[in-house]
Amino acid sequence: MEPVIKVNNLVQKIGRKPLLQGITFEVMAGECLGIFGTRGAGKTSLIHILAGVDRFSSGQITIYGHNIRKTEKFKRDIGLVTQANSLFRDMTVVENLDFIAALKKAPKANVLEMIERFNLKEFLSKPAAALDIGALQRLSLACAMLNRPKLLLVDEIMKDIDLPSRNLILSELEQFSAGGGTCVSAISTLTICDYIDKVAWLEGGTITLYDLQEAQAEWDRQEKYYAEQSGRCHA
Repeated sequence: MEPVIKVNNLVQKIGRKPLLQGITFEVMAGECLGIFGTRGAGKTSLIHILAGVDRFSSGQITIYGHNIRKTEKFKRDIGLVTQANSLFRDMTVVENLDFIAALKKAPKANVLEMIERFNLKEFLSKPAAALDIGALQRLSLACAMLNRPKLLLVDEIMKDIDLPSRNLILSELEQFSAGGGTCVSAISTLTICDYIDKVAWLEGGTITLYDLQEAQAEWDRQEKYYAEQSGRCHA
């Protein structure tokens, strides 16, 4: 079976500074890959590259068999949630849904379905800018799913949100994967990642692949090491 995403020797530079240094990985249909790393590791850049938002310095990426440098056909099957600018902040919730549905050529029925699924009815007349982070992220994911994508690219959707929003979003992501959807999700914590199958640990411009348990063990090891280095831990 061909991978949904195939990344080969991807290099990204910001000016002269290398950000991604020849990374290679694959994501199969139905998998959810968590891109884990600290601030500045390149998680957002990688999500934007996979979505076709940002160009990259060198390497090759294919999504559903399409070379993303040569065509945008792959975008028909993608839903994208970014940390910023994925919504029109001066428009209301319903205006965002209607406008993005029109851009994606999604039917009105999909808009009504997403309003129900993401508990957005009470916010419909509010500007997106007035929403708290939990409601904003629910709206972002609802908009990303309007076209019923086969691939979700998600950047830090769980960060700083309220518990009901977190549980609803987790449930939706788990259902998406259970239904055969493929997901790449940038994450900065390993504590709420039950929907993730494997972790691509991004550090120093390179990627190491772990299963979730291995990633947690590596995180614990690093926490202990740096605590010892700083003198916070004593034998």
